[in-house]
Amino acid sequence: MQITSKITKLQLKHPFKISRRETDPFRKTIFVEIDGGIGEASPAKFYGETVETVETALGFIASELDEDLDQIQKVMSKIESALEGNYAAKSAIDMALNDRLGKKLGIPLYKLWGLNPLNTPRTSFTIALDEPTVMAEKALAADMYPILKVKLGTQRDIEIMETLRNVTDKPIYVDANTAWPPDEAVQKIQQLKEFGVELIEQPTQPDDIAGLKFVRENSSLPIIADESVKRATDIPKLSEAVDGINIKLVKCGGLLEALRMIHLARANGLLVMIGCMIESSLGITAAAHLSPLVDYADLDGNLLIKNDPFSGVTLNTGKLMLPDRPGIGVVKT
Repeated sequence: MQITSKITKLQLKHPFKISRRETDPFRKTIFVEIDGGIGEASPAKFYGETVETVETALGFIASELDEDLDQIQKVMSKIESALEGNYAAKSAIDMALNDRLGKKLGIPLYKLWGLNPLNTPRTSFTIALDEPTVMAEKALAADMYPILKVKLGTQRDIEIMETLRNVTDKPIYVDANTAWPPDEAVQKIQQLKEFGVELIEQPTQPDDIAGLKFVRENSSLPIIADESVKRATDIPKLSEAVDGINIKLVKCGGLLEALRMIHLARANGLLVMIGCMIESSLGITAAAHLSPLVDYADLDGNLLIKNDPFSGVTLNTGKLMLPDRPGIGVVKT
């Protein structure tokens, strides 16, 4: 398997802060090419990966495998057996192989999977943590996006919501990024409901499944797990603790695993969100091809950068519009 890769700095439009960290003015991503198919990995240190670990993993994968690239399931199964973890690297490989196969067959990914591109949801647009007035300014500047996803997890959460509601009446999703103890989460969710918040993402620490269950049992808003769920094997233990899960390609290991997660989540009666890291339109468009299968989309990582090297999925009043070009369907800008 011949793999080429390139590390690229994605320049952020604004510093992107969440409850546990603030990023640099840029985010490193890595682009991968395999026999004309392209993929992307925007790894997160929170999950133990960097672009450097991805590069190392790609080198190992290239030296270990010599398979029929059309047999993506077989290729990915062999990679999984040969290399533990490294899901960002695996996601880039999976993405490139699916892109290659779609191009070979002359069809977009959604058609490869038998999905209806008209069934895509609207995506939310993220307002990162900042001073309440700055967050309000960002909300006003996001007038073209019909749903806001607001990062919380501070002592000023209610002040932030009051300030935002002074400038917008749009639907709001709240993401605490693991910042709240269970008791505090329940208290804040009661207050946040008064501001018209529609769902809460990952209120508690990732491993505190009992805490998530406590919050869910005492919350009138849907609770969506993110950091608590990485792969399909995490879903059964969460089925009674949350209302839904947030799937990210770079977190789970690629499109095939994401499809498994969607179907297993449905079998367990869970809602599904498709999310992202800060990444280019390549990674965002790949994930968007799965969006006809989900309830919520948070695919705005490409909207947060200044130097997107690709164009692909577009928005029509927030609704994801999939490209009909073969494979992932992105073009270089």
